[in-house]
Amino acid sequence: MKKILFLTPELPYPPVSGGKLKSWKLVEFLSQQYGLTVAAVLKENDEEHVEKFLARVKLESFLSAPVKVPRSIGNLLKSFYQRIPLNVFRTYSKCFMSEVSHVIHDYDMVIADHYEVFQYIPSNYQGKVVLHEHNAYYLMWERFAKSPDQNIAKRLVSYIESLRVKRYERNACHRADLVFASPNDIDSLALIGVDRNKCCYTYHLGDDSQLQLPTLSFEQTTKTLLYVGSLRWEANVDGLLWFFKAVWPTLKKSHADLALTIIGKDPDPRLIDATEPLSGIVFEGFVENLEPFFQRSRVAIAPLRFGAGMKVKVLSSMCRGIPTVTTSIGSEGMDFENMTHLAVEDNPENMVKLIERLLVEKELWEHLECNSRQLIKEKYTWKSLFSDMHSELQKLLVP
Repeated sequence: MKKILFLTPELPYPPVSGGKLKSWKLVEFLSQQYGLTVAAVLKENDEEHVEKFLARVKLESFLSAPVKVPRSIGNLLKSFYQRIPLNVFRTYSKCFMSEVSHVIHDYDMVIADHYEVFQYIPSNYQGKVVLHEHNAYYLMWERFAKSPDQNIAKRLVSYIESLRVKRYERNACHRADLVFASPNDIDSLALIGVDRNKCCYTYHLGDDSQLQLPTLSFEQTTKTLLYVGSLRWEANVDGLLWFFKAVWPTLKKSHADLALTIIGKDPDPRLIDATEPLSGIVFEGFVENLEPFFQRSRVAIAPLRFGAGMKVKVLSSMCRGIPTVTTSIGSEGMDFENMTHLAVEDNPENMVKLIERLLVEKELWEHLECNSRQLIKEKYTWKSLFSDMHSELQKLLVP
């Protein structure tokens, strides 16, 4: 049996975000096909979940090291001094480097889950190298630098960081034998000189077991909008702040009984402050079971203005069948038809009109409900995805 070392910048468990869900599902699949070792940098409260993670997956070995390096001006300056991107700096551990270097040559393949852990693959490693890109990261920094709501200092720092990430990310892709990325991210990577021929499609998907659940009913829903996502991720925070300011007040004028339910742990203080003068918005915190919220919410929203990759929050809502309104950024990488599978709009006034239609037009609501689930079933399931990824890995391991 071929042996794979899976390097990751965070424990891929519990799957509470789109990135962690993808990493967890991939680890679960690889452990059934190969002799798998996971080597994880432990951030935030990852250490609390290690025991449960190891109980749920069969690994040959598990390597880890806690790394608690916060985002700060001081650490940003240190990363400049070392001439590496901030997130690469925040993922470095001398202890972990030593631990990985002692075992890495025993593996037929290394999969770097995110570009930050590419630093742990030595230049003399002779096995196959795979880079699993969750996003085209340079593009996220680049888009954030163009955000009109950020101050000049933040925009300048973000632009400089986008250049540093671009260089690092491009070099990692050049070194890799295979790069997995979403279709739109492959396009973005090609723009900076990455060879398309070594890139293969992958996706961040939602919980496709929801396809087995019964169809949602318009009559059983209430006039409630639903948002599910990480409330500390800057792209999500920015999108919600924009929605609170540009969309929500107009909606409430026409629909005084409209509610917005926001699900996600530890909301950024800016979100709490922005909603204090607004009515009808409720933060539910982390929720283990989303089904009751899906059943009673009429429309899901994903107001994103920057980011990269495919958005799990969008796919998850579509998978369950709740009509979803997002932006062109939120729909990137998907093969869909607007107003058939998904409702896409960037203009705030037009987004208001779209949401209002879905609140009251049962026929349109049912049209999106049915077609969104069908699209997920046909194109975006874990089984199909991992079958394709497995074939690509086998081509490298068994030429």
